Amino acid sequence: MHISSTDESSNLIEIQLEPYLKPYPAYLSICPQPSTMSHSVPDLDSIGIKAHPELADQFRREVAQLLGRTNLNFPGAQPVSFSAKHLAELQREDYYVCEKTDGIRCLMYFAHGDPESDTPEIHYLIDRKNDYRFVPGLHFPQPGDFQSFHADTLVDGELVCDTAKDGSQELKYLVFDCLVLDGQSLMHRTLDKRLAYLKEKVLKPYNALFEKFPEEKAHRPFVVEDKSTQFSYAVDMMFRDIIPKVKLLHGNDGLIFTCRSTPYRIGTDEHILKWKPPSENTIDFRMRLEFPIYEPDTDDEADGISDPYPDYDALPICHLFVMVNAGEHRHFGEMHITPSEWKDMQALNVPLDDAIVECYKDENGRWRFHRIRDDKNDANHVSTVEKVLESIEDRVTEEDLIRAAPAIKAAWKNRNDPHSKPRGMPPPANGNGVKRKYEE
Repeated sequence: MHISSTDESSNLIEIQLEPYLKPYPAYLSICPQPSTMSHSVPDLDSIGIKAHPELADQFRREVAQLLGRTNLNFPGAQPVSFSAKHLAELQREDYYVCEKTDGIRCLMYFAHGDPESDTPEIHYLIDRKNDYRFVPGLHFPQPGDFQSFHADTLVDGELVCDTAKDGSQELKYLVFDCLVLDGQSLMHRTLDKRLAYLKEKVLKPYNALFEKFPEEKAHRPFVVEDKSTQFSYAVDMMFRDIIPKVKLLHGNDGLIFTCRSTPYRIGTDEHILKWKPPSENTIDFRMRLEFPIYEPDTDDEADGISDPYPDYDALPICHLFVMVNAGEHRHFGEMHITPSEWKDMQALNVPLDDAIVECYKDENGRWRFHRIRDDKNDANHVSTVEKVLESIEDRVTEEDLIRAAPAIKAAWKNRNDPHSKPRGMPPPANGNGVKRKYEE
């Protein structure tokens, strides 16, 4: 596509964007229906083209090298469940808060393509299974140059499918962190600095491109936006204004609190707190089905069946397992299911035995089905399960968070007041007793 426009000095500028903004393939659905009985979430296989194992392994090694690590596992941070002790944590440290979106968690890897082809830049979504999916039609220009692009870049976010009041749908990638930018690691930076780089270097030029060429919006595979964040003490506004809106758009299942002053940590991060209403705290189990065994009757024997066989038409026992170590699981309990719920699960048309299922605990203390987690390879680790059970037991409610907000705000303001100093504490000094400016 050859685009012409006029700049402020009325000089004709011509920009070749064809290699970057090609029409999104029609065979890839925008917001397909998922394998779930809850709110609609995107299906990654309908959005991107999954890389074959050898190529995916190559990208895993490239990403690991960018991050300065040898481990090839999923490079994203994972939150811990919010419990009563974290109310005090929110007073001790500065945290940002955002709504917990009912979407698909993905990192996005910006890489160099073939400079001699029509794809000089390529973009891959990395899911929780650590699979890579190529998404055509994306372009993230450098500041001040629409034809340039970012590469060797890794951002963190999630895909959601927004549904408007008129029923129209729009796929969005909501970005909430930046690990590497143009080969430079930002992981050691604080969250506010990482977000500042993301907005100024990536999202601002991206938005400017589509402001200048709005007709190109039709070629985007999805919209890219930063995820709205607030100070941690703004929970009242989150519950009153933000959550009701996003529930209508793409669903919501809680809040995420992220520490402002800590670096990005791959794996479980004790400074990323996942709050859910007590009734919505869930655990991801590995489910194994046990069906009743029938003894062969005379009709069976007449058909040559002499051994006992499972009755796959009956309601099974749904055994739930948690992960202890890689490849090792421990029996945790059973999932309660009614005949109608079993029919609904069968109608999903996905493998159910040995599936990863997200379950919640009902008012009678029974584990109930919420959805299939086909975006995950395994059940929650037993340590994660223990933290979720602690959250369920503690029952930190919406009202508890709102009540704590004034104290959280007062502590935040006190920490960030340049005129307030802890009593008895001298100003920082170096070995010569000279004041030293703080350096990152």
